[in-house]
Amino acid sequence: MSVFSSGVFHISLSRGIVNPTEVKMSQIVMPCHSNHRQELSVGQLLKWIDSTACLSAERHAACPCVTASMDDIHFEHTISVGQVVNIKAKVNRAFNTSLEVGIQVSCEDLFSDRHWRVCHAYATFVTQRSNTGEKVTLKAILPQSQKEQVEYSLAAERRRVRMVHDDIIKDLLSNGFKHIDDAMAAERTRVESVELVLPPHTNHQVNTFGGQIMAWMVNVATIAASRLCQAHPTLRTIDMFTFRGPSQIGDRLLLRAIVNNAFKNSIEVGVRAEAYQEEGPNRHINSAFMIFEVLDNHGKLCTLPRIRPEPLEGERRFQEAIARKKIRLDRKYIISCKQTEVPLSVPWDPRNQVYLSYNNVSALKMLAARKKWRLSSEKDKVHLYTLEQKLVLSFRVEAEVDVPAHRAFCLLAELSNRPSWDTHYQKCELIHRVDADDFLYRVVTPSVHHGGVGILQDFILLASKRRPCGSGDPYVIALRSVSLPTHPPTEEYNRGEVLCAGFTILETKNNMSLISYYNQASPEVLPYISNDIAGLSSSFYHTFCSCSQYLTRNRLQSTSEDVQSGPAALYVASDS
Repeated sequence: MSVFSSGVFHISLSRGIVNPTEVKMSQIVMPCHSNHRQELSVGQLLKWIDSTACLSAERHAACPCVTASMDDIHFEHTISVGQVVNIKAKVNRAFNTSLEVGIQVSCEDLFSDRHWRVCHAYATFVTQRSNTGEKVTLKAILPQSQKEQVEYSLAAERRRVRMVHDDIIKDLLSNGFKHIDDAMAAERTRVESVELVLPPHTNHQVNTFGGQIMAWMVNVATIAASRLCQAHPTLRTIDMFTFRGPSQIGDRLLLRAIVNNAFKNSIEVGVRAEAYQEEGPNRHINSAFMIFEVLDNHGKLCTLPRIRPEPLEGERRFQEAIARKKIRLDRKYIISCKQTEVPLSVPWDPRNQVYLSYNNVSALKMLAARKKWRLSSEKDKVHLYTLEQKLVLSFRVEAEVDVPAHRAFCLLAELSNRPSWDTHYQKCELIHRVDADDFLYRVVTPSVHHGGVGILQDFILLASKRRPCGSGDPYVIALRSVSLPTHPPTEEYNRGEVLCAGFTILETKNNMSLISYYNQASPEVLPYISNDIAGLSSSFYHTFCSCSQYLTRNRLQSTSEDVQSGPAALYVASDS
């Protein structure tokens, strides 16, 4: 980590912080940090982000750490000279030899006392080997709050997304894409630049500072984008940075950038960094993909010229850029969209499965972590809670059962058996087994009044099951609606939608389980629960009693999956 000579550098490690890995940095943006528009350059911001995240990682690891990758970053706002950048980083989870650090960046206007979010990011750091050459095994993170517990468990989901990213790209490429011949040659946007790594560019481990490499990469990418649009572009999004090897003082860093593809309002630039000495081959250090936009004087997006790729490698990069855009749209629509947006049922596809699964599990865990749940009804220790937020009504039914948590998980995860104990499930058929943890079902529910006529409802559900990430973490069975071209809506059924539903199962004392069922009530679900909430019936109680009896009857039956799900097999992701 380097200490910048210009501006104000401040690390805040307040005594009152509960999380011991939390690190804060505040910087006043000076003219030397800005671009031609007097706005903070993204390269400088990346340096500060990397510094803060590294300090957080090393606070937990108690040993030197290096940046392994930086997940996609979307910059929501620019920051002007004179404003203050506030960066907060803390370790969400430690695996064997790597850590995920969550970073939040906000801006502060000192004169108007306004604050706004700029971006958030997740960085992965790895520990360096000890002097004896052995790997340093990290101690586990102990979440101190419910919010930290959610981030802890979702870190495993994000890791799952990272690991399949390259496979999704390859799968999308198999479909093939066409390009436009009447366009600017991509060769005209090519940029090459060499930087000599000097002591000010290195960190305390005498390796080239990761933030400095990222800043140099932003510089050449901006030049490449400018050559296409013949204007000053704005860097809007960075696809994942992946560091492939270290660089030291004396290295020459060769930075190459070229426009891979130009869409109507955005440009993707590919950047590659290689290190070399006076003798020896080039070493691939880093690669990244950066998305630029051009704004007119009124702040509206400009239409951009198209690009003609070079043969072979250029055409491959051209097609991969389209695939990455598809992935970004999937992530934005599936993971980042507000849960009150419609339609609820996102089309399921093998290529967006990993994002749907992430959304499914994270939505349920975040719903469970919400505060202000209100007890609406109680009968024989079966509790019905409700939560109203922004016109969305959610409910939670909760009770303790005399069944081990891992056994209850196996029984409830088998959704095909649910009609045997839940009268709201007339039929449940398995459509497709996606993998060991994700399944697609078609569920038929009893008649409801629709246009004055009682007709059956059906739902197409993605079921995602997850074992605990560690002590105190629950088993999870998450449900959400998806749409399938093989199962379109029919006249015989009213197609319903489930926004977020499912079970959490937490192990309690004496080998018992606390089972909680959640549902964000869509219009199709609300008729089943409205009388219970109003106190006019107690069907929730009878359904939960039936569930408890089903679990108790099958308490002692054992399956191979049951053994694998036991406490000794808690899911802990290993390092790749």
